[in-house]
Amino acid sequence: MTNPSFLYGTAWKDERTAALTRVAVETGFRGIDTANQRKHYYEAAVGQAIANALKSGLVTRDDLFLQTKYTFLNGQDDRLPYDPHAPIATQVEQSFASSLEHLGVEFIDSYVLHGPSLRMGLADDDWNAWRAMEKIHDTKKTRMLGVSNVSLQQLQLLYQDARVKPSFVQNRCYASTAWDRAVRTFCRENQIVYQGFSLLTANTPALSRPEVAAIAQRHNRSVAQIAFRFALDVGMLPLTGTTNANHMQTDLNVFDFHLEPAEIDQIERIAER
Repeated sequence: MTNPSFLYGTAWKDERTAALTRVAVETGFRGIDTANQRKHYYEAAVGQAIANALKSGLVTRDDLFLQTKYTFLNGQDDRLPYDPHAPIATQVEQSFASSLEHLGVEFIDSYVLHGPSLRMGLADDDWNAWRAMEKIHDTKKTRMLGVSNVSLQQLQLLYQDARVKPSFVQNRCYASTAWDRAVRTFCRENQIVYQGFSLLTANTPALSRPEVAAIAQRHNRSVAQIAFRFALDVGMLPLTGTTNANHMQTDLNVFDFHLEPAEIDQIERIAER
């Protein structure tokens, strides 16, 4: 399929994961984000929802964009999808094979490194993981690669020496950094799609400002819809992880209007003042 315009994020849903993922697909989401990290995700339950949606004829595999991640040991709990004593490249291979099994599919649309192993720079482990991901990409079992929770410096280093360039960057997006402007700019200049998550939960003070309420009132929309429309208008692929079926629907109802350039600028700079 082509890249989706909105992603449904499946983190932090535990035993509700299958039911909520199914509701998201029924509501109209075609991009699903997960990770092989049982600490925060239940990837196998996402697979259950996908299998049910496919079996019922609600969607075909080609309708769906499935994204999952390899997570280093320091981001996992004891429910590991790989041998922790194996080399990093082997861990990536094992995690990917487990993801295919969990999701019940033959290929992944986007396979993401779930954050570098260090806060600054890239270590040998990061490069070993990325090279293993590139080999998976060579087999065509994933269409694209990505990286999450990455700084501008780390992204620049990765992009410079990667044989298969990242197609996606997925970051928590803060208004206080002008919505991750530096990373977004690099992405735009290098044909990388920026995926923004925690757009609402990370920015409650900024989105509570009267200026945002005024924009929402002008467009007769909710503040959440304004936040997601802003993300789309500045070139982001937004994620929502809502557990409310009504909110799923209203989140998707943002494609029939645009913000004015002055409104976009106002929101982009709202936490800089």
